[in-house]
Amino acid sequence: MDAFAIYRLPHASQCTLVGQHGVPDGLKSLSSLKQDSSGFVIAPFSPDDCSPILLLRPDVVRQYTLDEVPAIDDLPYYLDGGNNPAQPSSRESYNSDFARFHRTFSAFGYRKLVLARNADVPHSGTHPVTLFKRACEHYPEACVTLFSAPQCGTWLMATPEVLLERGTDDIWHTMALAGTMRYAEQLPPWSDKNVHEQDFVAQYIKACLEQFTDEITVTGPYTTRAGSLVHLRTDFNFTLSSDAGVGEVLDALHPTPAVCGLPKDDALRFIINNETCNRSYYSGFSGPLNVDGTTAMYVSLRCMRILADRYRLYAGGGILPQSVESQEWDEISAKMQSMLTLIQ
Repeated sequence: MDAFAIYRLPHASQCTLVGQHGVPDGLKSLSSLKQDSSGFVIAPFSPDDCSPILLLRPDVVRQYTLDEVPAIDDLPYYLDGGNNPAQPSSRESYNSDFARFHRTFSAFGYRKLVLARNADVPHSGTHPVTLFKRACEHYPEACVTLFSAPQCGTWLMATPEVLLERGTDDIWHTMALAGTMRYAEQLPPWSDKNVHEQDFVAQYIKACLEQFTDEITVTGPYTTRAGSLVHLRTDFNFTLSSDAGVGEVLDALHPTPAVCGLPKDDALRFIINNETCNRSYYSGFSGPLNVDGTTAMYVSLRCMRILADRYRLYAGGGILPQSVESQEWDEISAKMQSMLTLIQ
């Protein structure tokens, strides 16, 4: 194998390895993904020459129990620096980014922007598969994925957020996941900022889906736990019209306001041009497409890139007019703890 992905879906007892012989081809767009496409999709936040959309061909498909996972020792790992910036985000650069993002609301009328940062942690010497297994044990409610290819490097994530998945009877599912608090036995009421942020994401997703279906069932918002954090969540179940392609639906949904902002196209351009952090595959998405009958794309959150000498952690948070810089910094730090727990 020259590239691979191994994933464990939420609450599953087994994980699946998808491997390709040869270097994966980059796709020009998400719309290139058709109903009969098959493989493991790796998509960045915003595709470019350094971070292409990849579809790993399923030359090898194997099932493992979690106990068998540490025995996988024939996988290729690409650990060079690749397209990562030389330096991680600093407290000063985040403060500067936040001020620039916050000013933009009054100047251009954005409804929401998402600001990300990254941080480097020294390499612990732990094998990537061991980190994968730890993530499966720590976060049973998450989709845990480890993938590596020459074009993207090696990434690990444990994400709670579905972008698009197909369930039984061809019922499709996605969710709006926005708003974050640390978990506690007695949770305080959700702040207006978190409620508004969740509503922005939910309304956007509903509008996207209405392009492809007339049958949508909406449940929520409600509070859901993800490790040491809780989020506001709204579920959408729907059918797809016969002429709707899975790539077209993904292209319409991604990136959602949960990782980008509103209006989507304007927010995306602003983030690309003004955010210090090079997101690369953070806040993109990945998952199996028609692999053993499973299609399940998850937003690439709670993730890190594994490099030869360090781990690069990523996280982000929604910025609204009422946002406070210190609170946003603390929220992102709490999100990074999901990966830090695995390597400490």
